[in-house]
Amino acid sequence: MTDNIFDFIGGNHGQWKILKMESLVGETLKQVPYLKIIKSSTVKSSEGVWSLKGLISNIRYTEKEEKERLISIQADLGRPEATNAALIPIKKSEIWWNLAQDERRKIFEAQSNHTKTGLKYLPAIARKLYHCRDIGEPFDFITFFEYAPSNSEAFEELVYSLRKTEEWKYVEREVDIRLIKEL
Repeated sequence: MTDNIFDFIGGNHGQWKILKMESLVGETLKQVPYLKIIKSSTVKSSEGVWSLKGLISNIRYTEKEEKERLISIQADLGRPEATNAALIPIKKSEIWWNLAQDERRKIFEAQSNHTKTGLKYLPAIARKLYHCRDIGEPFDFITFFEYAPSNSEAFEELVYSLRKTEEWKYVEREVDIRLIKEL
């Protein structure tokens, strides 16, 4: 199970240089120059200025056909041309979490078209979702996106589209961290 848990460490070194970090909703994280991503079992407790932990889990809020389509066209992280990235930790309100699963699904997909919107940008923009809520972290999710510089405008369109949906009315904390790969 620890192979699925990762630490996102903000500090003075790492494989990603932080270009911009801003809070869109709620409290921000302390400004740092670099982000390091490692498997959780290798982290030292004294490392970094801040550390977020996330776990790769099953795909939620998707139906079988949506899941199959996502899997068939989504690119993996780590492509050589994908030197730009964004780390976006999000926390949703207790109102969101008090909704039943089918109510969240209705908002997530039927009203907000989250999956349908994301599919438009695949495979150019690769992403990995990490769950945090169930492991006691300050955010509910961390989404890590990678893309080539030529797809920067498409990435901006993607996040703009998602942030104007019904689903985003339930976000109470979001930090947008833009990155470039250190070679």
